[in-house]
Parts: sequence; C-alpha cells; structure tokens
Amino acid sequence: MTKRRIFSNLKPRFAIALAATTIATGFLTAACQNTASSGGTSGGGGDANTVKIASSLPMTGSALGQTQTIVNGIKQVLEENKNAACDGKIKIEYESYDDATASAGKWEPAQVTSNANKAVADKNVVAVIGHFNSGAAKLSIPILNQANLVMVSPANTYPGLTKPGKGEPGEPEKYYPNKTRNYVRVVPADDLQGVAGAKWAKSLGAKKVYILNDQELYGKGLADIFEATAKKEGLEVLGKEGINPKAPDYRALMNRIKGLNPDLIYFGGITQNNGGQLVKDMRNVGMTADKVKFMGPDGTFEKAIIDAAGKDAEGIYATFGGIPPQELTGEGKTWYESYKKKFNTEPEAYAAYGYESAKVVVNAINKACKNDRAAVRDAVLATKDFKGVLGTWSFDANGDTSLTTLSGNTVKNGKWEFVQALKAE
Repeated sequence: MTKRRIFSNLKPRFAIALAATTIATGFLTAACQNTASSGGTSGGGGDANTVKIASSLPMTGSALGQTQTIVNGIKQVLEENKNAACDGKIKIEYESYDDATASAGKWEPAQVTSNANKAVADKNVVAVIGHFNSGAAKLSIPILNQANLVMVSPANTYPGLTKPGKGEPGEPEKYYPNKTRNYVRVVPADDLQGVAGAKWAKSLGAKKVYILNDQELYGKGLADIFEATAKKEGLEVLGKEGINPKAPDYRALMNRIKGLNPDLIYFGGITQNNGGQLVKDMRNVGMTADKVKFMGPDGTFEKAIIDAAGKDAEGIYATFGGIPPQELTGEGKTWYESYKKKFNTEPEAYAAYGYESAKVVVNAINKACKNDRAAVRDAVLATKDFKGVLGTWSFDANGDTSLTTLSGNTVKNGKWEFVQALKAE
C-alpha cells in the first residue's frame, strides 16, 4: 500500500499497511450500512431492466494515458453490444469513476473507498472494472464483497489478492468477508511476472543486480519475487531498498549504487512513484544504458515513463504481464486494428485488457439477464474457455486467468518495442 507513515516509530511498510487498513475498515462499515439500506446483499432494488458497469481507475495524473485506453476499450464493447444485453431486454449503462486525486497525482486511498461505496449505493451497478493499482483493489474488494458486487481487473497483478500463500499472512481470505469470492483478473499475477523478470535479466547478461521498490503493495511484492528468483538463478543481489516516491532526486542513492558496480537495477514500482526520475538520475551519475540496464515491471510499461525520463529512457526494459496490443493475433489483431481506426492512436498496453474485462462482464450479464449482483458475480467467476482478444482462457477457482504468457519490452527510438515473449517456468 502507499498510505503514508502514521507513526514515526513504525517501519514504513508496516505503518503504511496499518493506515490503509484503518481507512478500509471505516469505509467497510459504511459499505455494510449502505448495503443494508439498499434492500439486501443480492443488490436488488434497482431498475429491473437496467444495469450499470462502473470502472474505478486513476483518471488524473500521468496514468491517464494508460487508463484512458482502458476506458476506450470498455466503451468499444458496450458500443458493439448497442449498450444492451439479453436481446435488448436489458439496458447497460456505464460510469467512469476516478480513483486518483490532483493532489496525489495518482490513486488515493480515500478516493478509492469512496468510489467503492458509491458503487454499492447505486442499485443498478452490477459490476466494477478496476482497479489499475493493486493497492487500490486491496481496499475496494472487501467493500464490494459485502454487497456481492463483482470486480474484474484489467491490470492488478499482486498475488496476495487471490492466491493463498503468495502474499502476506491472512491473504487473500481477509479481502472476502462474506466468504464468497467476488474478484477476478484477466492479467497474469506477479508471482509469474517477478520470476520471468529475473530470468530475463539473467538472459540479458546481468550478474549483479540492485533492487529498488516504491513501497506500494504492487512494487514491494514484485521486488520480493524478483529478489528470490534472482538468487535462485545465481545472480548476486547487491542490495534492496524502498525509495521515497516524493523525493526531488535520487542522485545520492544512485552514486551509492554505482559504487557497487551493478549490471542491472530493478525497480519494483509504478511510473507515478517517480520512476522517470530514477532513470534520469541513474544515467546522470554515469550508469549509462550500455553499462547498467534498468528494468521495471508493467507499472512502468507506458508512455508516461518515456515522457518523464526523456532521452534517458532510451534502452530501459520492462516486463508486461501479457502481450502488447500490436503482438496479439486472431481476434486480438482484429480488435487492435479496429481500435486504431476508431481512436486514431496506438492503444497502450492495458487497452486490450480493459476490452476483455468488459467482454467478460457483458457475457455474464447476458447469462444472468436481470439486475442481480450475485447472479452476475457468479456468472463472471464461472467464465471458462472464453474466446476473446487475449486468446482462449478461463478463470481458476481463485479468480486468476489461465493465461501465463508474458513479454519483455525495451524503449527504442523513444518508443516501447516488443523484444520477446517470456515464461515464468
């Protein structure tokens, strides 16, 4: 989580977790009250012939370039279905929530929980598409769970949200207070991406690595997995630490790392937590691309980090928990071409995953054919052998996709370029 330290004598990540839990608990209470007043946990009481899909994504700050394409993908699906389901008997509405604030420049815990409660209170909302950040999902899932509202994520990759034994103690059970899962994701989790990243680092010739993270749930989790795998692969881990995302620069840190002679610096984190500044200061102290590689996860696989780092972004690497849009085949290629034609621009990495998330939800609405949150939730979780733009795949019992192919990418001539498909095995 990224909630700031609340007691000065606590270590940052424990203080962060405590603060976020406090906020989530308060809003969870409110969610329960909202659910109770809306007439039952099935979510009935709205317009019988109208349902609504809400998305909760950071639409303020530098993530907008990425998240707008997710919203575009969602809107594509609804337009293709004429905003209706069940042979026109059910009208589908859509509302986009912003889980970021201008002051934070990224997702913000209070905004996240406010959005979740808003969705619960709107009796027509039967599904939420989100979040972009795993730390945000950690707060929303329990609130939505109490109301039987399903959440489909196009981008969350923290393993502890779904997989027993892959996160912190008590995860993922503590996110599901009514004991029924209500969360799924169409993108592979970080227990695959972190492994694939470390193996790719080795194949790129790295022998000595230094690991940084942004102290958020997503970034810290990825850094831990990368570290464990790097050691198994025989790489020397020179050090590991969390950064202050609000620091004006990292020159002192980069000079210290430079003195250890690393081959590669791995950053577990998102662009919005000063990823671009890290790259700039790394290059400015003499760790040039030909000497020291920089690798990040899919939280940095966006145009925003190129904009932030400028010319210093040239040659950086990023893993992605999937395949870039231009590399999709079959139905995915057809979608890619239609997206470019409709929006006159290249889709960002997660656009296809936003599209696929919406397809899953509309498919579930077509099965339920009524304004019933529990019925839509159950239909989403029962998704099997789904033929979509990402291929043919299913959700497992934990709500994770059966897809496991990831990709390695690099910045070349100021643009992200696909390098190769990656596997965690």
